[in-house]
Amino acid sequence: MTLTTPVSDTQTERLVLTLRERILKGEFSLGERLTELGLVALLQASRTPIRLALERLANEGLLDAIPSGGFRLRSFSLADIWDAIEIRGVLEGTAVRFATERLESAAELAQVKRLVSAATMEIPITLEGFARYLETNKSFHRELWRLAKSQSLYRELEHVCKIPFSAPEALVFGLADREPSTAFVAAEQHRAIVEAIENHEGARAEALAREHSRISRRNLQHAFRNKELTHRLPGAALIANY
Repeated sequence: MTLTTPVSDTQTERLVLTLRERILKGEFSLGERLTELGLVALLQASRTPIRLALERLANEGLLDAIPSGGFRLRSFSLADIWDAIEIRGVLEGTAVRFATERLESAAELAQVKRLVSAATMEIPITLEGFARYLETNKSFHRELWRLAKSQSLYRELEHVCKIPFSAPEALVFGLADREPSTAFVAAEQHRAIVEAIENHEGARAEALAREHSRISRRNLQHAFRNKELTHRLPGAALIANY
């Protein structure tokens, strides 16, 4: 009897992260066929975890399964991206409304309040400072999702944010220094959302969160008008005819 070594979730997750990063960096061409066997040497892993990783990325929407076997990179139109950002805004609006309805004590807001203070763009804007801002901004949004106390909603938000450019942190360095007022508007919206949650103003929190998502769209619209900036975007290679 042949014994097979079980594939660990950690191993699969590592391969998912590695493959996603390579895809978004443009290391594979649109239309290129990706197979388990073809990726063994590149990823230094066996076929089974690579297959599981490819299936995960297909489920996220980055790959399309080929009927004859293997997977192909999916391309995205600008309409796909705008839709994903809009859907994320709707879901985040629902999350903060749930948070206002399910908040049990002011103490639950301690972490998100700390992140509100930290998620402020440093002036003058540097690449390092911008990277820190993006990480803090990402943490702030995930904390809002947790306050909704809905695992189903959290999973849906994570899913839509895996589509290129749809996540809150999908902002472009090079635009922030030209339009620093955008960062201040975002910070004020963060503060207002948390205030609405604390005051149990569900409709206001939801409207603010949906409006806040449009900052990502405006930032990307400016970036797509500038080829130099667009080439810096992780995932730019997946955009068809931008």
